[in-house]
Amino acid sequence: MTKEFLASILKQKAKEVARLQMESLAPLRTSYSFYDFLKSHPNKLQIIAEVKKASPSLGDINLDVNIIEQAKSYEAAGAAMISVLTDEIFFKGDIDYLRQISRFVTIPTLAKDFIIDEKQIVRSRNAGATVILLIVAALSESRLKELYEFAMGLGLEVLVETHNLSELEVAHRIGARIIGVNNRNLITFETDINTSLELSTHFKEQPVYISESAISMVEDAAILAPFFNGILVGTALMQADDVENKMKELQIDKG
Repeated sequence: MTKEFLASILKQKAKEVARLQMESLAPLRTSYSFYDFLKSHPNKLQIIAEVKKASPSLGDINLDVNIIEQAKSYEAAGAAMISVLTDEIFFKGDIDYLRQISRFVTIPTLAKDFIIDEKQIVRSRNAGATVILLIVAALSESRLKELYEFAMGLGLEVLVETHNLSELEVAHRIGARIIGVNNRNLITFETDINTSLELSTHFKEQPVYISESAISMVEDAAILAPFFNGILVGTALMQADDVENKMKELQIDKG
């Protein structure tokens, strides 16, 4: 993903947002606080399990998946949260996937998209999300703070995604409680788990930290476990023959 690619995604999002109507607020779906859950379950590397049919880097991952069954398998295997791709053009996701999955699970659901506007946040909440994603690289710091506070004001939690130290510092400055470190370089699109390890030396006590991307084997999870509260796993679970076994393998015991 070159910077131009991120720019083209954001350009596409701006067009989508221009067409979106601001929805009336529906009741917030009830689930537990993801932040509190991670803080109160420190002895295990928790998993955000992702429902993802495709991605720009890998192309089609699993187009035939029954998204409801996949999500139920994640919940049964002990996922702490389910991430649902809602971007249609680049990830073959859909806001409806979030709506359907949120209806069938009780754990938190994360609206995974390139969110640049309040209209997307309300739409995600109405579709059952209890957590939304905000990407530092996609927003100015002032806009990030505005959207962060808007979402929190609606009773949502926010996963703030970072890729490097300056972005991590932004996340800390706006008071983010749930911070993701994406191991995928936004310029080269290459992945490197060392991104997570390097940034972990700058972590603070209050937030919880999630390592995202390029985590497919027990060895990856074991390297990250001492420094992170959780990991976000998509492709490895979407391609697993036995989802439950794959989940168990990655839920490293930190006790």
